[in-house]
Amino acid sequence: MFKPELLAPAGSMEAFEAAICGGCDAIYLGGDRFGARAYADNFHTEELIRAISYAHLFGVKVYLTCNTLAKEEELEEVVSFIEPYANAGLDGVIIQDMGVFNLLKEHFPHLELHASTQMAITGREGAALLKKLGASRVVPARELSLSELRSIKEHVDIELECFIHGAMCYSYSGSCLFSAALGDRSGNRGRCAGPCRLEYTSFEKEAYILSMRDMCTLQILPKLMDAKIDSFKIEGRMKKPEYVFGVTRIYRTYIDRYLADPDMAHYAVDPRDLDLLKHLYLRSDISTGYYEKQHGRDMLTIRKPGYNDTPDELLARLQKEQEEAQPHISVKGHVILCPGEAASFTVSARGMTVTVQGETVLEAQNRPLSREEIIKRMSKMGGTVFTPDEISVQTKGQVFLPVAALNNLRRLALKTLEKELCQNSLLK
Repeated sequence: MFKPELLAPAGSMEAFEAAICGGCDAIYLGGDRFGARAYADNFHTEELIRAISYAHLFGVKVYLTCNTLAKEEELEEVVSFIEPYANAGLDGVIIQDMGVFNLLKEHFPHLELHASTQMAITGREGAALLKKLGASRVVPARELSLSELRSIKEHVDIELECFIHGAMCYSYSGSCLFSAALGDRSGNRGRCAGPCRLEYTSFEKEAYILSMRDMCTLQILPKLMDAKIDSFKIEGRMKKPEYVFGVTRIYRTYIDRYLADPDMAHYAVDPRDLDLLKHLYLRSDISTGYYEKQHGRDMLTIRKPGYNDTPDELLARLQKEQEEAQPHISVKGHVILCPGEAASFTVSARGMTVTVQGETVLEAQNRPLSREEIIKRMSKMGGTVFTPDEISVQTKGQVFLPVAALNNLRRLALKTLEKELCQNSLLK
């Protein structure tokens, strides 16, 4: 059965790790420039490169938001901004500006280019044009219905990425000038002040007439899956790691559940899961967006624009569950220690094997290293993505090696293995 990608947001390294723990297939994030969330923590260059490598270890893709409108004098900067990430194996870039789109296509022909929702692609003609221009994926206008999305999928061979959860923008496809007009903070430059969330007077009554309800599609998830949407996108690069983990984990559970039993009559949402989502930084009122309706008063908050309270005990529970869900890679290791020869440590994981050498092994004069002590030292993999599965030892005679030398041998082996695994993921 068709399996959609689950795409999670990350506005910080903590949220990035939370997304992976939650079971996402891909993560979208912003660098320190050109992203539509200028007030998120975002990622500096070295941090983002490390994040790409870490994600690839677990088969998770990384997409970079480069979705602001660029000024003429900034275009050259865009190339130098993207270059280190493209070299590090970045999986795709989300773009609004056609000038940026063409520039990246020219300089990075093998990098996937995704058309941002702010390009306002509303039908198969627009999707076909972007496909012709070189886009591998389109994030359509958020106002499209399921039938309109199906029409695009039926007529254009291009991936569709659609929002399934989180805050919604009142403006058409998020292409808004309201914040810029009121306070010189343009949403198209990543600096939206959110004036649509304020109270306004209409017909002498005060109400939140521009404030959209937040989206929650858990109850109609089978319909979205049957529409063959390629990527399910969770909104929230400004939100906390607990939100990212909790929302990602729940949608992961229900996607997998429906894949295992694709009978819509059997699909049911546990009220406790829906309640958890409602208390994870969602506004008081929720809707399923435009998928099943075109417009309506009940798509607005009107009187309740604020977020539901998120209980401290819920946050604590999610933090604990995230710690327990930390992904690890099982490692088998083999140590060879022979007097007069360099210490050797071979480690294997996921079909990849590396061998490293360390200091010269000494013949023990007083206290030889026991097999148990060697295994204990070489099994200490805390602070890495690895966990020991089986460590075997081969020695000759009475051997000795300083503890620091054993530790350095282990660290070198794991670092080399991680590098090789990351490199292997780039070749796939």
